[in-house]
Amino acid sequence: VRTVKRSLPHSLYGTMQSVRLLPLSGRSFSSHALLLRHSVRCVNTNVFFGKVDKDAAAEAAKPFLEKLLQGDRSTLAKSITLVESLRPDKRAQGQAILAGVMQHMNSLLDTHDPAKTTFRVGLSGPPGAGKSTLIEALGCRLTGHVPWDSTNADLESMGLKQMSNSSEPKDAPKQAHRKHKVAVLAVDPSSSTSGGSLLADKTRMQYLAQDLNAFIRPSPNSGYLGGVARATNETVVLCEGCGYDTVLVETVGVGQAEFKVADMVDIFVLVIPPAGGDELQGMKRGIVEVADLIVINKADGDLLPAARRIAMEYSNGLHYITPRRKNWIPKVMMLSSRTGMGIEDFWNKAKEFHKIAVESGDLQLARRRQLKTWMWGYLNEGVMESFKNHPVVRNDLPRLENMVINCEISPGEAAEVLMSKFLERK
Repeated sequence: VRTVKRSLPHSLYGTMQSVRLLPLSGRSFSSHALLLRHSVRCVNTNVFFGKVDKDAAAEAAKPFLEKLLQGDRSTLAKSITLVESLRPDKRAQGQAILAGVMQHMNSLLDTHDPAKTTFRVGLSGPPGAGKSTLIEALGCRLTGHVPWDSTNADLESMGLKQMSNSSEPKDAPKQAHRKHKVAVLAVDPSSSTSGGSLLADKTRMQYLAQDLNAFIRPSPNSGYLGGVARATNETVVLCEGCGYDTVLVETVGVGQAEFKVADMVDIFVLVIPPAGGDELQGMKRGIVEVADLIVINKADGDLLPAARRIAMEYSNGLHYITPRRKNWIPKVMMLSSRTGMGIEDFWNKAKEFHKIAVESGDLQLARRRQLKTWMWGYLNEGVMESFKNHPVVRNDLPRLENMVINCEISPGEAAEVLMSKFLERK
């Protein structure tokens, strides 16, 4: 086994230009430094040659697993890096850690007690819907550092120092809520030209990022479809193994047919901005059909009338969609991440869903189905990788591509030729 160094194309100049163009008003210097730190990609990587020793990987994973189950945040971050790695030896080590966590968490899967069952929440929606702002507002309340009836102005007046040191809110919340350890998995889009990603979602959550009971992990989607990253499933499980009982998964801005995150979480929340279409949008299949809660965000100020209108239109449209769960009818709610209006009601409704799903056994069944979907995703990825790296396919692919470009053969016929040669040589 040997390793070599190679340089990767990266857009450091483009990143610096992007940071330079950001408005300074409303942002502290630390937030700009955080943005830059999470924007620059590493320019060197190790390229692995050789066969993976799974026994050695399992042995190397043991200290990681022990510290992870004890709640060590740095070990969690390193473990996520391992499962996200493209190096086979690193991925094998990450999979060994993941297997240990899943075996440890398996006993909790059969419990019917909502207090002992982790809660996976997926938030998706179009770009600019306010997903990151909503997650910070919700996360700060879930950890107990911010009263449930506070606003963003109250949050700013408390300051970053109090957010990191205080353990009790100034005022008692309207309703008693137990404190949670919150993990936020924010997926950012990757550039189609440079391959880089700004990873700015964490920068928008500057208050939640200072909370010791919160863990925020931004990840690029690297061209992976469905609004999530390749290793989102693995990251969710690792966060739960580290003791985070609430996992919030934020997707990239998505369209009507991108809802892969619904196969990774317990409840799927669709976040929509005001003036997001007419009643026909609520009747369309796709992402609306799989949503358990539809949240109209930014319902404040001049946008409040538009938010009320779109909420009514989506409520009417849901009557034409058959609910996908037998024990739950999707709800439409309005809230404002800026003023805090409706956030507590939203979480109470989400907890109601969680309680019903756990006590009825639907959550346990859904997670087992998700494990099978997860396995098939690995199979599809592995088969495609094996196909592309097959020597016969690699030899014939350029010739067939030229024939397709010159219209000598149809794309379907070229694919059939490659498949037949691939299967003959197996």
